Amino acid sequence: MGLDRRRAAAGPRGMVLPDERANPFGMEIFMRARIVTLLVAAAMAARAWATPSTQIWIPSTDVQKFGTVHLNYDVYAWPATPVTLDLGPTVGLLPWNRLQAEAGFDIVLTGDPKTDAWPLYFNLKIGTPEGSFARWMPALAAGIYDVGIKPGLTTQNVVYGLVARTLPVVGRLSLGYYFGNPSLLVDRAGRAANRGLLASWDRTLTELTDKLWVAIDYQGGQSALGALSGAFAWYFTPDIGLLAGYDWYLSPQMAGRRSSVTLQLDITVGSGSGAGETGG
Repeated sequence: MGLDRRRAAAGPRGMVLPDERANPFGMEIFMRARIVTLLVAAAMAARAWATPSTQIWIPSTDVQKFGTVHLNYDVYAWPATPVTLDLGPTVGLLPWNRLQAEAGFDIVLTGDPKTDAWPLYFNLKIGTPEGSFARWMPALAAGIYDVGIKPGLTTQNVVYGLVARTLPVVGRLSLGYYFGNPSLLVDRAGRAANRGLLASWDRTLTELTDKLWVAIDYQGGQSALGALSGAFAWYFTPDIGLLAGYDWYLSPQMAGRRSSVTLQLDITVGSGSGAGETGG
């Protein structure tokens, strides 16, 4: 859930029918998203690629299992600002347990006519689960996301690395770092703001139910990607979950809003389903 997201309103990260009066771009995005839904459904039938598995906003160390197709359908909204829609599949690539990989694409619509004309973004991740080669070993992951197709406009090209470890009672702690295109990831003064910290905590509340998951994540930097997010998710089945969360942007001027509410629907199908990630 969430671009790899990975993604502010000014750029890439259940359908909600927007209020056309409060959101001049909303109705156009809604109509275009209906077309996008059909395109992605066709892509899944052809087993095409998709978005990186995430926590809420940042990537996670989770990797889709071989033979699974994961569909994320995310919306970011706030009154009087354009709705951001992020839709895409992710496919597990490697048949091994100790070394896993996934690839995918996102179709992102933000209400900005310039970037919406080039809505396709690719991503790739490789990782190894906790304890793969030794009991003490943390999970490791590295990847790239927001690889757009329009140079100078959508090629944010965010490269990242993450380490994660699950602790008794506490839950899973993740820490990492990212860097991207310095000409696109800038602060409000136009200076490069293309690198920063990645951090998160997540946990399934097994004391209550194994269907309820909570998380907090953080992406540093004064570009449109910088954000602090919190969310909970409910799994109706092992393969279908809905996340509800809130995002605070570190640079509202670059993100185009101070904060947003996010809803993220995740569906996993295929031979490895049932063992997927909490995030999208």
